[in-house]
Amino acid sequence: MSKLYIVPTPIGNLEDITLRAIRILKEADTVLAEDTRTSSKLMHHFEIKTRLQSHHAFNEHKTSEHIAQRILAGETIALISDAGTPGISDPGFLLVRTCIEQGVEVETLPGATAFVPALVNSGLPCDKFCFEGFLPQKKGRQKRLKELAEENRTLVFYESPYRLIKALEQFAEYFGAERKVSVSRELSKLHEENARGTIAEVLEHFKQKTVKGEIVIVVEGAQQKNKKEE
Repeated sequence: MSKLYIVPTPIGNLEDITLRAIRILKEADTVLAEDTRTSSKLMHHFEIKTRLQSHHAFNEHKTSEHIAQRILAGETIALISDAGTPGISDPGFLLVRTCIEQGVEVETLPGATAFVPALVNSGLPCDKFCFEGFLPQKKGRQKRLKELAEENRTLVFYESPYRLIKALEQFAEYFGAERKVSVSRELSKLHEENARGTIAEVLEHFKQKTVKGEIVIVVEGAQQKNKKEE
């Protein structure tokens, strides 16, 4: 039966792809990719010859309906992003919603996503957490930070390496410089780094170096900090 497959891809180390993901990508009629140039390297590495088609944040509003109709007509289509699980701070949500509305079967494979290893590796409570993804860059950013200052669960953010210092400075301002934090970058890659400590300590650490790679920030919740102080 034709369907839409959501297929996670490695966030860095190519060995993290699953055998099932490789099989689905080989068997699909078309693979939708966030950036075909990036995904073609993955496809070539695993000798996957399925046709790639561009599907990204700038065209998914226009193409999702057509893709759903193609699947209903008999095609099997797989969706991947540049790295990790589609839909998690990457294109995918609109296509999944459209397919569900159109009666298309959707199946999501388990696999790589950056925030889970960063969260577990942080040493902060991970039984309950709040995933925020990328904060607004400008409008609404301060308001959201004020709201999150009272959040009791562990907080998880994605951030650009170019905005890491600014983000940590704002976290110190709104959450308190003594709040615990863990910053993970280049997860699963050769130069993986996990910096842990207070926000003030980790901020000082990254001020002393050039920051590269994808960033996940995990911040202690308000209640967690208050419990330690009691």
